[in-house]
Amino acid sequence: MPSPERRRRILVVDDQLEMARTIADGLADRDYQAVAVGGGQKAVELLAAEPFDAVVTDLRMPGVDGLELLAASRRLDPDRPVIVMTAYSAIDTAVESIRQGAYHYLTKPFKQEELAIFLGRALEELRIRREATTLKTALRTRFSSSNLLGQSAAMRAVRERIRRLADAPAPALVLGETGTGKGVVARALHADGRRSEGPFVSVNCAALPEALLESELFGHLRGAFTGAVADRRGLFAEADGGSLFLDEIAEMTPALQAKLLHVLESGEFRPLGGGKVRQVDVRVVAATHRDLRQAVRDGRFREDLLYRLDVVEILVPPLRERADDIPELAEHFLTEVRAKYPQSPIRRFSAGALAAFRRYGWPGNVRELAHAIEKIALLGADAEVGAADLPGAIALPETAEAVAFAGEILPMRELERRYAVWAVGQTGGHRGKAAERLGVDPKTLRKWLGEAD
Repeated sequence: MPSPERRRRILVVDDQLEMARTIADGLADRDYQAVAVGGGQKAVELLAAEPFDAVVTDLRMPGVDGLELLAASRRLDPDRPVIVMTAYSAIDTAVESIRQGAYHYLTKPFKQEELAIFLGRALEELRIRREATTLKTALRTRFSSSNLLGQSAAMRAVRERIRRLADAPAPALVLGETGTGKGVVARALHADGRRSEGPFVSVNCAALPEALLESELFGHLRGAFTGAVADRRGLFAEADGGSLFLDEIAEMTPALQAKLLHVLESGEFRPLGGGKVRQVDVRVVAATHRDLRQAVRDGRFREDLLYRLDVVEILVPPLRERADDIPELAEHFLTEVRAKYPQSPIRRFSAGALAAFRRYGWPGNVRELAHAIEKIALLGADAEVGAADLPGAIALPETAEAVAFAGEILPMRELERRYAVWAVGQTGGHRGKAAERLGVDPKTLRKWLGEAD
């Protein structure tokens, strides 16, 4: 059975000890562990020596008064809630205590139930704040550059560049082929920097039409266009104080590029439909797999926007250039997949399977590797994955899939499959190129590979 929740310890302070004990008894009836103290000095000593979840204190006391006790409590534990009690004639002092950090004040005489309500609220808010802090810390740790997998020289260089550039206020541009993990790098830039306490907001610029993307980025007022039935803040407003990740920035239209450039240069924007100009503090991290300089030459991307984005640049290497990292990545994805599909018998990869992984060209990069391992886990029948168990395109000729006119006579279907696997391997995994070289359509190639619908 789970252990019962710890009773909250409350320090009750009043220069009239009997009053403090009466209040403590009332809290004890409500399942608090309350300790009564007859003065501010003793309370300060107890706070320094013992843990307390909250303090309830009188304001006017000889020696160390309530304000001084409040200050001492905040020095020892800034988050600990303090509720002050005061006579009606000392309201001004009570208001000053709120300004100095007290959670609430109660005017004597008050009901025990009233104190219990405010104390419960204070402790619940403290619990939520601490959980949020713990969650933020966990997220920062999870997305930190130190958790980027791979010990290859290429990945060490990426981690070092992230650490050096994380606190830079300038926009950042993350470049790399599709599937290399540009979004992961963007998260690490945010998590490692001083903006990690702020929000991280992302949008795929290729996934939305121009009008909808403009509304997503800058927000809109009610009635700004058909279907705008309510005001919307927009992603720039949501990312204020944090980072905005613009994935596939090259797909943004020239008109939107101009508006983005204005925000980057001025730090302000106006929602669709008018309204007040809004000032924001957002670091933009953009990513693309395209050659932006060629896009500038082709007239598809603004040169001034490229210069504004290209102050800080991180190039994420393709998986084929960091083959030494593949075994570590494969084990990581296998662990994730086993948690997702606990019924899968797959437990490990053979040396031959890992060698095939390293030889394969991985045109889809890390994303393709993750999907391949998920497929293997779903279809695998044994604890160890051998080279023969790999998807056809990955099982290169070196894994005994090469065509050889010797030995036993193979059925035509098996011969087609082996030759198709060899052809796909020869083109680095590009099935379209393999089908073209073989003179067949992609559907026929899939049939030969045993993957037809």
